[in-house]
Amino acid sequence: MTHPPSSTAPPPGSGVPTMPGAPPQPPPPHQRPAPPPGPQGNPGRTLPPTPPETTPRRTAFAEGADRLRAAATTEPGRLRIIGAVLALLVVAFGAVTAWQTTERSAAADDVLHNSQPLSSAAADIYRSLADANTAASSGFLAGGQETAGTRERYEKDIDTAAGGLIKAAANSDPDSPAAQTVAQLNRLLPEYKGLVESARTYNRQGFPVGGAYLRYANEKMQSQMLPKAEDLYKKENQRLSADYADATPYPWAAIALGVLALAGLAWAQHRNYRRTNRVLNQGLVAATATATVVLLWLVVGHTVARANLNDSYDHGVRSLNVLHDARIASLKARGNENLTLVARGAETKKVGEETVDAYDYDFNANMSTLGKGLAEAEKLADDKAGEQPVGTAVGNMTEWKKRHAAAREDDENGDYEAALDKVIGAKGATGECFDGVDANLATALAHEEAEFEQAAGDGLDAMTGLPMGAGVLAVLGAAGAVLGIGRRLSEYR
Repeated sequence: MTHPPSSTAPPPGSGVPTMPGAPPQPPPPHQRPAPPPGPQGNPGRTLPPTPPETTPRRTAFAEGADRLRAAATTEPGRLRIIGAVLALLVVAFGAVTAWQTTERSAAADDVLHNSQPLSSAAADIYRSLADANTAASSGFLAGGQETAGTRERYEKDIDTAAGGLIKAAANSDPDSPAAQTVAQLNRLLPEYKGLVESARTYNRQGFPVGGAYLRYANEKMQSQMLPKAEDLYKKENQRLSADYADATPYPWAAIALGVLALAGLAWAQHRNYRRTNRVLNQGLVAATATATVVLLWLVVGHTVARANLNDSYDHGVRSLNVLHDARIASLKARGNENLTLVARGAETKKVGEETVDAYDYDFNANMSTLGKGLAEAEKLADDKAGEQPVGTAVGNMTEWKKRHAAAREDDENGDYEAALDKVIGAKGATGECFDGVDANLATALAHEEAEFEQAAGDGLDAMTGLPMGAGVLAVLGAAGAVLGIGRRLSEYR
């Protein structure tokens, strides 16, 4: 007889209840870990729970960048970016072209209608003052026999100078050096006229003091008025040169943007061909055509304008400046020739070890300047119409020197009346030669003025419509680029 072992567990499902397991007991106090220190080292207190970390809110720019990055991974997104970049390039090209060509057109217009006419007006002021001084000395030499023509010439020169000063004042900035020079000349002109009238009055009465008044008037003209008029002339020439410098440089920024826009359009069309095997995209072709037209118009138009403006300077402004200087030298020479007889040796200067007549010495210096100016004007003349009057003036100057030498010989030999007749006489006098030089230089100036206006006008016309045309075509080109990309995008809908 066998007995089951007493340690055998009851079979599952038996109704014998089981005792619950004993719960875990805490360790003895000496084995427990020390509590963490509380605030300020007080044991037994615990820190408050740390709040959960919060993610900082992202900026709209960062979210936009993420969206753009995500869009760039898809073909429609890439196409949108390409279309926006192409449109921006074409519009920027048109805007910069319009801006740069507008500046150059405005500078070319200033050259033709503002700075060059003002430069010529300043030269006329100088010439009128010098000629008035010459006419005054000629009338003084005639004494009581002063002709109506000489008097009329003096008054006309004074009026011309006054009118030129009014024009210069109206076109000068109020605080500019040119405006200050004009104001000084306006103050000096009445003083000069008063001295000349005093000289005439005393001369008609036969008082020798009239010559002193005329010499003083001449001194005021030579040392104060003419230098200021020359300074005004130089300032206006500087303004003219600055306008040329603004009108002629190539618009490199616009040209570079045009090349970049065409390169971008060509790349977009090549990319479109590689992905679709379609040779042409009408919108992109239209954008390329408009950008090409603007670039060619810009380069060709500005090249033609630049060539004409340079021609107007080389064969117009340069010739005008030389002719103005030569004419002024002839006027100074005539004035000094007359004053040589007025002073009768009262004004001298030391040249090295030799004492010479001051006015005769200045006359020779003026004639030397005149000869150099006429030689330079002949070189610059580019046609027969420009060469002929200059050549005739050279002949007049040569004869003038001969007659002056004869008059000086008579004066030095004590024959004052013979010398006077050779200077202001009715026939065979140096006055005829001076008038010939002056008239021929005036003819040459009129010819060069016409050539300048023609060349500068052609240069301005070459840029006509370019700013507006570039802007309109650029907008059309940008629209073509957007439509061309939009046509491609429609295939993904």
